[in-house]
Amino acid sequence: MNAPRHDVRYERGTLALLGIGFGLVGFDRWLLAPLFPHIMRDLGLNYSQLGSLVGILGVAWGLWSIAMGPLADRIGRKKILVTTMIAFSVLSSLSGLASGFISLLLLRAAMGVAEGAFTPASIAANSEASLPARRGLNQGIQISMIPLMGLGFAPIAATQLLEIVPNWHWVFTLSAVPGFIVAALIWRCVRDRDAPTVHASRQPVDRPRWTELFASRNVAVATVAILCAMSGIFVIGAMVPMYLVSVVHLDMRSMGFVASAVGFGGFIGCFALAGLSDFIGRRPAALIGFVCAAVLLYLFSRTGPNPTMLFILLFGVAMFSMGLLSLLSGPIATEAAPVGLIASTIGFVSGVGETFGGGVAPVIAGFIAQHFGLARTLDFALYSLATGAVVAFFLIETAPRKRRDEAARTQPAADGIGGVIARNGDA
Repeated sequence: MNAPRHDVRYERGTLALLGIGFGLVGFDRWLLAPLFPHIMRDLGLNYSQLGSLVGILGVAWGLWSIAMGPLADRIGRKKILVTTMIAFSVLSSLSGLASGFISLLLLRAAMGVAEGAFTPASIAANSEASLPARRGLNQGIQISMIPLMGLGFAPIAATQLLEIVPNWHWVFTLSAVPGFIVAALIWRCVRDRDAPTVHASRQPVDRPRWTELFASRNVAVATVAILCAMSGIFVIGAMVPMYLVSVVHLDMRSMGFVASAVGFGGFIGCFALAGLSDFIGRRPAALIGFVCAAVLLYLFSRTGPNPTMLFILLFGVAMFSMGLLSLLSGPIATEAAPVGLIASTIGFVSGVGETFGGGVAPVIAGFIAQHFGLARTLDFALYSLATGAVVAFFLIETAPRKRRDEAARTQPAADGIGGVIARNGDA
């Protein structure tokens, strides 16, 4: 029987929709930062509260990625994708109605719940629509939309809209519109493909237990590795702007130029490293990512007030660090998943990384900055990336192309041995 023909048109359409949807997740998440000077003035907030508003979303995101992955495996992807897309769009819009710190904090936490639930379902849906040989590239393109739209376009859109609308409240209100459009398109175009409750023989099939995902070594290794990668990039994203001003003594305009490297470098890295892993393998790509990010961060921390060189080095750090997040939570987590637990595995790996790497690590970095100096926070990020390189050595190779090539190399040898035995037997 011939295998069903792969639907390339559906693959591309799904990638486009889920990529835009994931970009809106990043856009709504990071829209707060460029608006915060206005919010701080109107609501009487401080920088410590800004850290809490950023952190609460990350923690909620991580916990609900873990919790909602199994649900996406049970009921399918589409219902969760549409519901959560509408939910976080509405919640982002409601942020414009916040009257104080507590109400804004609660809204940000609720946004984290919706966006965390969207993550495993969307990456799993992308995986199911993709040809296995393109899985890494496609998932990388999808995940790359977060740094592009969140760290790249959100500040531009926010500041431009402030020139048109009466105040920052309207910017949040308008942010909901694209989400509603994408939600309608997902409902119309994306289809659920993962329904393992009934076998072809029409006999019920037992669903795997959630705990079975821990039987894969790559799940444990990827979880620890993504903790290291997120501890690196989230600390860099949170501390580098202050580092550039307070330690390197750049002016605000130069600081903004250098700091923008995180968004643009991260965008390229997300699809470049994951796409490269389709050809050279997941394990070599992870090792390259950790080693290069650590080396470039070391050079960055030893560079003086040279904005161009600082931009280039930070671009490289972000490219490899963000690429690691895409690689570990995308193709590595997908290929490590037991049958029927793809979204569960993605949710667990990315959720643990987001909760601790995105939530706890910046708190640790803040403690280090307070007691040992701001420059030492980059050392913490550097040690995290170096540790990740050691952890990545323990990954098992799962890239379909690499495994197929390995099988092709070993098969002739096996055939040769078999032929010799057969000839000896004939003799």
